Amino acid sequence: MEKEEGHPRPDPLIIRDKATMRRWSRSMRAQSKTISLVPTMGYLHQGHFSLITQAHTHSDLTVLSIYINPAQFAPSEDLSTYPSDFHADLDKLKKAFPRRGVDVVFYPYDLYDYGEGGRRRRRSSDCFNSGSGGNGVVSCVEDGKSGHETWVRVEGLERGLCGKSRPIFFRGVATVVVKLFNVVEPDVAVLGKKDYQQWRIICRMVRDLDFPVTVIASEIVRESDGLALSSRNVYLSPEERKKALSISSSLSRAKLAAENGQQSCRELKISVVQSIIEAGGKVDYAEIVDQDTLEVVDVVDRSLVFCVAAWFGKVRLIDNMEIDV
Repeated sequence: MEKEEGHPRPDPLIIRDKATMRRWSRSMRAQSKTISLVPTMGYLHQGHFSLITQAHTHSDLTVLSIYINPAQFAPSEDLSTYPSDFHADLDKLKKAFPRRGVDVVFYPYDLYDYGEGGRRRRRSSDCFNSGSGGNGVVSCVEDGKSGHETWVRVEGLERGLCGKSRPIFFRGVATVVVKLFNVVEPDVAVLGKKDYQQWRIICRMVRDLDFPVTVIASEIVRESDGLALSSRNVYLSPEERKKALSISSSLSRAKLAAENGQQSCRELKISVVQSIIEAGGKVDYAEIVDQDTLEVVDVVDRSLVFCVAAWFGKVRLIDNMEIDV
């Protein structure tokens, strides 16, 4: 299925239902082709394109999934306003990859629909029922026998960082990735390091559940001024966007200080928090953790990662920098 580099590549195949996606993957496997999966929630940007480029080096074929996963949003969060423009995403793909892009765009109707062929869109509120479950969240679909009740949790790694303020987020992420793995059946999955905790959780899940999938991490892609690329950046006003640069700039200074001998994690965290607050941001968390276990540490004495989440206006941004000593 490889195309000659000098010829334009045909438009990717768009697949919308699970059975067709699985048949395509299995037919490619029968031809001894290997498959990479790049899971996204759409509203594509250069960060996503870097994942696709990475995927090209690890497999014969590439599947890009576009699916805004309702299971990872709490009722108070921004599911209904999460940016989405599928046709614009297709146009961006064509412009970014005029020759070799992706072979399939998997754009499922509803990964949590088990009764009507996956063709009915539910309201975002259908994914959350008020009940006695943790945080008032019981299930990700409507009441009734076809309701989704099965969740995958990586219990230790999901507790800290984003897990503190978003307690159902990672069960939704892990569950939808399992579903994508079972439908697409990839050999490789390519994830970005901007969502550092998410990447580590998926790696641990793959290990613990014996998925035959190699997880590849791609470095954070930043704009020229240092801001980490995110689909949510579109919601920042020009003034908020300028203030948000305090995240990456303060992290860069902390990384340099640590690698030059500053060992107190407390002092490093204070400097980052102060910089963000002085810029007008509200810090959700600023933690220095072990790169593998994500456990909070007090002293810079091993390979660590400094993770931050902060609000600017109504936009929550995350960023991180690895510290190697």
